[in-house]
Amino acid sequence: MTTNLPRRFDLIVFDWDGTLFDSTALIVRCIQDACADLGVAVPSDEAAAYVIGLGLHDALRHAVPGLHPERYPVLAQRYRSHYFARQHELSLFEGALEMLQALKGRHHWLAVATGKARRGLDEALAHSQLAGLFDATRTADETASKPDPRMLLELMREFGAEAERTLMIGDTTHDLQLAANAGTPSLAVSYGAHEPEAFAAHRPLAVLHSVAELRGWLIEHA
Repeated sequence: MTTNLPRRFDLIVFDWDGTLFDSTALIVRCIQDACADLGVAVPSDEAAAYVIGLGLHDALRHAVPGLHPERYPVLAQRYRSHYFARQHELSLFEGALEMLQALKGRHHWLAVATGKARRGLDEALAHSQLAGLFDATRTADETASKPDPRMLLELMREFGAEAERTLMIGDTTHDLQLAANAGTPSLAVSYGAHEPEAFAAHRPLAVLHSVAELRGWLIEHA
């Protein structure tokens, strides 16, 4: 990557699932399998994919509305059981590691803002050999779930980054609304959980259709 171009953004914040990590299909299956375990209505692929990016308990309440409150923790436990049993099957999207390394070469601060729990993110980072690449991370169980702006605001405060020099990148409308609520620009990627037709209302700077396109945009504009 060219390193002598002026930087527009100091802090670049990535969503994890569906943006860097090819996990959308597995998350959908695990939500559905957890519902089947409890004998409750199994959400469609579209309904299960829509909640990706939210904190787990918020996601399950959206995907399976009307469940007795005492059953949501059991549903969450079944989801985790299915997910952790199969997470070894997952990997970064092709080209994501090289993109992140190139951005580090330009001295951007890199961060993750995710609906995952801390345990899940740490295990995914270790599995992907990315544990030292990000300067900071935030998970939904240690701050507020998207689209509440808290996790993004915390990251901005940590680095002293101004909103206009912070970029949020994600694959869902939850990510784009997070950015809007925090007052930062955003980028959308169409290869994750949400259909790109839903992105326009959130006014991302661009919608990219592959990691290669995302990297190209960042080379030219970030």
